[in-house]
Amino acid sequence: MLVLSRRLGETLMIGDDVTLTILGINGNQVRVGITAPKCIPIHREEVYQRIVNEKEAGEQALAETE
Repeated sequence: MLVLSRRLGETLMIGDDVTLTILGINGNQVRVGITAPKCIPIHREEVYQRIVNEKEAGEQALAETE
């Protein structure tokens, strides 16, 4: 894992099309602004895990009916 430090208002570039900007810092919470093409899905980790779990459950249910 690459670990980088940024201050409030500073930006990280990921490739040519994605930017992450530190918008706010409040204690242990950091607000991050993300600019990316619409074709790149962006999710919080807990939302992404729920999507993956629901997809796997749906695929398993489909396999059981076949």
